[in-house]
Amino acid sequence: MRRREFIKLAIAGGIAAGWPLAARAQQLPGIPRLCFLTFDPGSLDSNRFGAFFQGLRDLGYVNGQSISIDYLSAEGQSERFPALAAECLRRKADIIVATSTPAAQAAKAATRTVPVLLTGLGDPVGTGLVDSLAHPGGNVTGMSLMFPELAAKRLNLLTQAVPGMSRVLVLSYLTDPIAHLQVQALQKTASALGVTLQIEDIRTSDDLPAAVARGAKERAEALITTQESIFAVNGAQVAELAARHRLPAMYGNLPVTERGGLMAYAPDSNDLVRRAASYAVRILKGAKPADLPVQQPTTFEFVINLKTAKTLGLTLPPSLLALADRVIE
Repeated sequence: MRRREFIKLAIAGGIAAGWPLAARAQQLPGIPRLCFLTFDPGSLDSNRFGAFFQGLRDLGYVNGQSISIDYLSAEGQSERFPALAAECLRRKADIIVATSTPAAQAAKAATRTVPVLLTGLGDPVGTGLVDSLAHPGGNVTGMSLMFPELAAKRLNLLTQAVPGMSRVLVLSYLTDPIAHLQVQALQKTASALGVTLQIEDIRTSDDLPAAVARGAKERAEALITTQESIFAVNGAQVAELAARHRLPAMYGNLPVTERGGLMAYAPDSNDLVRRAASYAVRILKGAKPADLPVQQPTTFEFVINLKTAKTLGLTLPPSLLALADRVIE
Protein backbone atom coordinates (compact mmCIF):
# COMPACT_ATOMS: atom_id res chain seq x y z
CA MET A 1 0.00 0.00 0.00
CA ARG A 2 1.34 3.43 -0.90
CA ARG A 3 2.12 5.77 2.03
CA ARG A 4 -0.38 8.42 0.81
CA GLU A 5 -3.10 5.76 0.50
CA PHE A 6 -2.36 4.55 4.02
CA ILE A 7 -2.73 8.03 5.51
CA LYS A 8 -6.03 8.59 3.70
CA LEU A 9 -7.30 5.18 4.80
CA ALA A 10 -6.18 5.67 8.41
CA ILE A 11 -7.88 9.06 8.68
CA ALA A 12 -11.04 7.97 6.93
CA GLY A 13 -11.25 4.83 9.04
CA GLY A 14 -10.76 6.68 12.31
CA ILE A 15 -7.11 6.60 13.21
CA ALA A 16 -8.29 7.59 16.67
CA ALA A 17 -8.20 4.04 17.96
CA GLY A 18 -10.46 3.24 20.86
CA TRP A 19 -12.91 6.04 19.97
CA PRO A 20 -16.54 4.96 19.40
CA LEU A 21 -17.38 5.01 15.71
CA ALA A 22 -20.43 7.26 16.04
CA ALA A 23 -18.51 9.76 18.14
CA ARG A 24 -15.73 9.88 15.55
CA ALA A 25 -18.24 10.64 12.84
CA GLN A 26 -19.46 13.89 14.36
CA GLN A 27 -18.67 16.33 17.13
CA LEU A 28 -20.71 15.77 20.28
CA PRO A 29 -22.70 18.97 20.73
CA GLY A 30 -21.74 21.45 23.42
CA ILE A 31 -18.51 19.84 24.58
CA PRO A 32 -14.85 20.62 23.71
CA ARG A 33 -12.73 18.51 21.38
CA LEU A 34 -9.17 17.44 22.19
CA CYS A 35 -6.84 16.04 19.53
CA PHE A 36 -4.09 13.82 20.96
CA LEU A 37 -1.25 13.77 18.45
CA THR A 38 1.31 11.04 19.17
CA PHE A 39 4.11 8.89 17.76
CA ASP A 40 2.84 5.89 19.73
CA PRO A 41 0.54 3.20 18.37
CA GLY A 42 -2.33 2.19 20.62
CA SER A 43 -5.40 3.89 22.01
CA LEU A 44 -6.59 5.90 24.99
CA ASP A 45 -6.49 2.75 27.10
CA SER A 46 -3.23 1.20 25.88
CA ASN A 47 -0.40 3.71 25.83
CA ARG A 48 2.20 5.28 28.11
CA PHE A 49 0.17 8.47 28.56
CA GLY A 50 -2.56 6.90 30.66
CA ALA A 51 -1.86 9.35 33.50
CA PHE A 52 -2.86 12.21 31.19
CA PHE A 53 -6.27 10.74 30.41
CA GLN A 54 -6.78 9.77 34.04
CA GLY A 55 -5.88 13.32 35.00
CA LEU A 56 -8.59 14.63 32.68
CA ARG A 57 -11.13 12.24 34.19
CA ASP A 58 -10.14 13.29 37.70
CA LEU A 59 -10.85 16.89 36.69
CA GLY A 60 -14.27 16.02 35.31
CA TYR A 61 -13.43 15.63 31.61
CA VAL A 62 -14.73 12.19 30.64
CA ASN A 63 -14.30 11.03 27.06
CA GLY A 64 -17.63 10.87 25.24
CA GLN A 65 -19.46 12.72 28.02
CA SER A 66 -17.82 16.04 28.83
CA ILE A 67 -15.06 16.02 26.20
CA SER A 68 -14.41 14.45 22.78
CA ILE A 69 -10.93 12.94 22.42
CA ASP A 70 -9.36 11.91 19.12
CA TYR A 71 -6.24 9.73 19.42
CA LEU A 72 -4.26 10.33 16.22
CA SER A 73 -1.16 8.16 15.93
CA ALA A 74 1.66 8.51 13.43
CA GLU A 75 2.25 4.78 14.00
CA GLY A 76 5.96 5.35 14.54
CA GLN A 77 6.50 7.48 11.41
CA SER A 78 7.12 11.15 12.20
CA GLU A 79 6.67 12.24 8.59
CA ARG A 80 2.93 11.65 9.01
CA PHE A 81 2.51 14.41 11.58
CA PRO A 82 1.75 17.28 9.15
CA ALA A 83 -1.17 15.32 7.69
CA LEU A 84 -2.40 14.41 11.17
CA ALA A 85 -2.12 18.01 12.40
CA ALA A 86 -4.23 19.08 9.43
CA GLU A 87 -6.74 16.40 10.39
CA CYS A 88 -6.94 17.86 13.92
CA LEU A 89 -7.97 21.18 12.38
CA ARG A 90 -10.45 19.51 10.04
CA ARG A 91 -12.07 17.96 13.10
CA LYS A 92 -12.23 21.43 14.67
CA ALA A 93 -10.13 20.57 17.70
CA ASP A 94 -10.27 23.07 20.58
CA ILE A 95 -6.82 21.96 21.76
CA ILE A 96 -4.04 19.83 20.26
CA VAL A 97 -1.92 17.76 22.65
CA ALA A 98 1.51 16.78 21.27
CA THR A 99 3.68 14.02 22.75
CA SER A 100 6.82 14.52 20.62
CA THR A 101 8.74 17.42 19.13
CA PRO A 102 7.91 16.54 15.48
CA ALA A 103 4.22 16.36 16.46
CA ALA A 104 4.38 19.74 18.18
CA GLN A 105 6.24 21.33 15.27
CA ALA A 106 3.63 20.05 12.82
CA ALA A 107 0.82 21.38 15.02
CA LYS A 108 2.47 24.78 15.42
CA ALA A 109 3.05 25.00 11.66
CA ALA A 110 -0.60 24.13 11.02
CA THR A 111 -2.16 26.73 13.33
CA ARG A 112 -1.32 29.88 15.26
CA THR A 113 -4.71 30.02 16.98
CA VAL A 114 -5.59 26.55 18.29
CA PRO A 115 -3.71 25.93 21.57
CA VAL A 116 -0.95 23.32 21.40
CA LEU A 117 -0.08 21.54 24.66
CA LEU A 118 3.21 19.67 25.20
CA THR A 119 3.03 16.61 27.45
CA GLY A 120 6.77 16.56 28.20
CA LEU A 121 9.08 17.44 25.32
CA GLY A 122 12.84 17.54 25.36
CA ASP A 123 13.72 21.20 24.88
CA PRO A 124 10.87 23.41 23.61
CA VAL A 125 13.10 26.52 23.67
CA GLY A 126 16.01 24.91 21.84
CA THR A 127 13.70 23.49 19.17
CA GLY A 128 11.89 26.80 18.66
CA LEU A 129 8.48 25.78 19.96
CA VAL A 130 8.35 28.53 22.61
CA ASP A 131 10.13 31.83 23.18
CA SER A 132 11.14 30.96 26.75
CA LEU A 133 10.02 28.70 29.57
CA ALA A 134 8.68 31.57 31.64
CA HIS A 135 6.99 33.36 28.74
CA PRO A 136 6.14 30.86 26.00
CA GLY A 137 4.44 33.36 23.70
CA GLY A 138 2.18 32.23 20.87
CA ASN A 139 -0.14 29.24 21.15
CA VAL A 140 2.23 26.60 22.61
CA THR A 141 2.95 25.67 26.24
CA GLY A 142 3.15 22.59 28.44
CA MET A 143 5.83 20.41 30.05
CA SER A 144 9.57 20.11 29.31
CA LEU A 145 11.80 17.14 30.08
CA MET A 146 15.25 18.82 29.86
CA PHE A 147 16.63 16.14 27.50
CA PRO A 148 20.10 17.59 26.70
CA GLU A 149 21.02 18.07 30.37
CA LEU A 150 19.74 14.60 31.24
CA ALA A 151 21.68 12.97 28.39
CA ALA A 152 24.95 14.28 29.86
CA LYS A 153 23.95 13.07 33.33
CA ARG A 154 23.20 9.57 32.00
CA LEU A 155 26.57 9.28 30.29
CA ASN A 156 28.30 10.26 33.53
CA LEU A 157 26.41 7.55 35.42
CA LEU A 158 27.20 5.00 32.72
CA THR A 159 30.92 5.68 32.99
CA GLN A 160 30.65 5.06 36.74
CA ALA A 161 28.99 1.72 36.05
CA VAL A 162 31.72 0.67 33.62
CA PRO A 163 34.94 2.28 34.92
CA GLY A 164 37.63 2.76 32.32
CA MET A 165 35.41 2.27 29.29
CA SER A 166 36.55 4.10 26.16
CA ARG A 167 33.82 3.52 23.54
CA VAL A 168 30.03 3.90 23.83
CA LEU A 169 27.35 3.05 21.28
CA VAL A 170 24.71 5.81 21.03
CA LEU A 171 21.32 4.97 19.53
CA SER A 172 19.53 8.13 18.42
CA TYR A 173 16.44 9.01 16.37
CA LEU A 174 17.93 11.92 14.43
CA THR A 175 14.67 12.59 12.60
CA ASP A 176 13.58 14.28 15.83
CA PRO A 177 15.26 17.70 16.34
CA ILE A 178 15.66 17.02 20.05
CA ALA A 179 18.02 14.14 19.22
CA HIS A 180 20.65 16.51 17.80
CA LEU A 181 20.65 18.59 20.97
CA GLN A 182 21.15 15.47 23.07
CA VAL A 183 23.93 14.19 20.83
CA GLN A 184 25.71 17.55 21.17
CA ALA A 185 25.46 17.30 24.95
CA LEU A 186 26.76 13.72 24.87
CA GLN A 187 29.68 14.68 22.63
CA LYS A 188 30.71 17.50 24.95
CA THR A 189 30.55 15.22 28.00
CA ALA A 190 32.30 12.36 26.20
CA SER A 191 35.17 14.66 25.24
CA ALA A 192 35.64 15.66 28.87
CA LEU A 193 35.54 12.00 29.95
CA GLY A 194 37.87 10.74 27.24
CA VAL A 195 35.17 8.54 25.71
CA THR A 196 34.57 7.90 22.00
CA LEU A 197 30.95 7.81 20.81
CA GLN A 198 29.67 5.61 18.00
CA ILE A 199 26.41 7.26 16.91
CA GLU A 200 23.81 5.17 15.08
CA ASP A 201 20.77 6.85 13.52
CA ILE A 202 17.67 4.74 14.11
CA ARG A 203 14.79 5.48 11.70
CA THR A 204 12.53 2.51 12.52
CA SER A 205 12.59 -0.38 14.97
CA ASP A 206 13.86 -2.56 12.11
CA ASP A 207 17.17 -0.65 12.30
CA LEU A 208 17.87 -1.65 15.88
CA PRO A 209 19.35 -5.17 15.51
CA ALA A 210 21.92 -4.15 12.90
CA ALA A 211 22.86 -0.97 14.77
CA VAL A 212 23.55 -2.81 18.03
CA ALA A 213 25.43 -5.53 16.16
CA ARG A 214 27.64 -2.87 14.53
CA GLY A 215 28.34 -1.37 17.91
CA ALA A 216 29.41 -4.74 19.30
CA LYS A 217 31.56 -5.40 16.22
CA GLU A 218 33.27 -2.03 16.68
CA ARG A 219 33.98 -3.03 20.29
CA ALA A 220 31.65 -0.63 22.04
CA GLU A 221 31.79 -1.32 25.77
CA ALA A 222 28.37 0.11 26.65
CA LEU A 223 25.19 1.49 25.10
CA ILE A 224 23.12 4.61 25.67
CA THR A 225 19.99 5.87 23.94
CA THR A 226 18.82 9.40 23.48
CA GLN A 227 15.28 10.05 24.66
CA GLU A 228 12.84 10.03 21.76
CA SER A 229 9.51 8.24 21.53
CA ILE A 230 10.93 5.42 19.41
CA PHE A 231 13.04 4.21 22.34
CA ALA A 232 10.15 4.37 24.78
CA VAL A 233 7.96 2.36 22.40
CA ASN A 234 10.72 -0.16 21.63
CA GLY A 235 12.49 -0.20 24.98
CA ALA A 236 12.07 -3.94 25.53
CA GLN A 237 13.66 -4.70 22.15
CA VAL A 238 16.64 -2.45 22.87
CA ALA A 239 17.12 -4.10 26.29
CA GLU A 240 17.01 -7.56 24.70
CA LEU A 241 19.58 -6.58 22.06
CA ALA A 242 21.87 -5.04 24.67
CA ALA A 243 21.68 -8.25 26.70
CA ARG A 244 22.33 -10.39 23.61
CA HIS A 245 25.52 -8.46 22.87
CA ARG A 246 26.41 -8.14 26.56
CA LEU A 247 26.43 -4.35 26.52
CA PRO A 248 25.75 -2.48 29.77
CA ALA A 249 23.11 0.09 28.86
CA MET A 250 21.63 3.32 30.16
CA TYR A 251 18.13 4.48 29.19
CA GLY A 252 15.98 7.59 29.44
CA ASN A 253 12.78 5.72 30.23
CA LEU A 254 12.28 4.18 33.66
CA PRO A 255 9.95 1.32 32.60
CA VAL A 256 12.77 -0.21 30.52
CA THR A 257 14.45 -1.38 33.73
CA GLU A 258 11.39 -3.51 34.46
CA ARG A 259 11.94 -5.20 31.08
CA GLY A 260 15.57 -6.08 31.64
CA GLY A 261 17.30 -2.76 31.01
CA LEU A 262 20.34 -2.26 33.22
CA MET A 263 19.88 1.38 34.29
CA ALA A 264 17.66 4.39 33.70
CA TYR A 265 17.69 7.96 34.92
CA ALA A 266 14.62 10.05 34.20
CA PRO A 267 11.99 12.35 35.65
CA ASP A 268 8.66 11.07 36.89
CA SER A 269 6.85 11.19 33.53
CA ASN A 270 3.48 10.29 35.07
CA ASP A 271 3.68 13.39 37.26
CA LEU A 272 4.43 15.55 34.22
CA VAL A 273 1.57 14.24 32.10
CA ARG A 274 -0.84 14.63 35.01
CA ARG A 275 0.26 18.26 35.25
CA ALA A 276 -0.26 18.55 31.50
CA ALA A 277 -3.85 17.42 32.01
CA SER A 278 -4.41 20.27 34.46
CA TYR A 279 -3.01 22.70 31.87
CA ALA A 280 -5.38 21.26 29.26
CA VAL A 281 -8.34 21.96 31.53
CA ARG A 282 -7.15 25.50 32.26
CA ILE A 283 -6.81 26.17 28.53
CA LEU A 284 -10.23 24.71 27.77
CA LYS A 285 -11.64 27.06 30.42
CA GLY A 286 -10.11 30.08 28.68
CA ALA A 287 -6.47 30.39 29.79
CA LYS A 288 -4.05 31.45 27.04
CA PRO A 289 -0.98 29.26 26.41
CA ALA A 290 1.20 32.38 26.20
CA ASP A 291 0.35 33.11 29.84
CA LEU A 292 1.13 29.60 31.16
CA PRO A 293 4.86 29.01 31.83
CA VAL A 294 6.39 25.80 30.53
CA GLN A 295 6.89 23.53 33.54
CA GLN A 296 9.88 21.29 34.19
CA PRO A 297 10.17 18.09 36.25
CA THR A 298 10.74 18.39 39.96
CA THR A 299 11.61 14.77 40.79
CA PHE A 300 14.04 12.36 39.13
CA GLU A 301 14.67 8.68 39.68
CA PHE A 302 17.77 6.56 39.14
CA VAL A 303 16.92 2.87 38.80
CA ILE A 304 19.35 -0.05 38.58
CA ASN A 305 18.40 -3.60 37.63
CA LEU A 306 20.88 -5.61 39.70
CA LYS A 307 19.63 -8.88 38.21
CA THR A 308 20.66 -7.66 34.75
CA ALA A 309 24.04 -6.53 36.07
CA LYS A 310 24.69 -10.03 37.43
CA THR A 311 23.64 -11.58 34.11
CA LEU A 312 26.19 -9.34 32.37
CA GLY A 313 28.85 -10.30 34.91
CA LEU A 314 29.06 -6.63 35.89
CA THR A 315 29.95 -5.69 39.44
CA LEU A 316 28.60 -2.22 40.07
CA PRO A 317 30.61 0.04 42.42
CA PRO A 318 29.01 0.53 45.84
CA SER A 319 29.22 4.29 45.30
CA LEU A 320 26.93 3.97 42.26
CA LEU A 321 24.48 1.68 44.02
CA ALA A 322 24.28 4.24 46.81
CA LEU A 323 23.01 6.82 44.29
CA ALA A 324 20.15 4.61 43.13
CA ASP A 325 16.62 5.51 44.19
CA ARG A 326 15.49 1.99 43.41
CA VAL A 327 17.32 -1.30 42.88
CA ILE A 328 15.61 -4.23 41.14
CA GLU A 329 16.94 -7.53 42.46
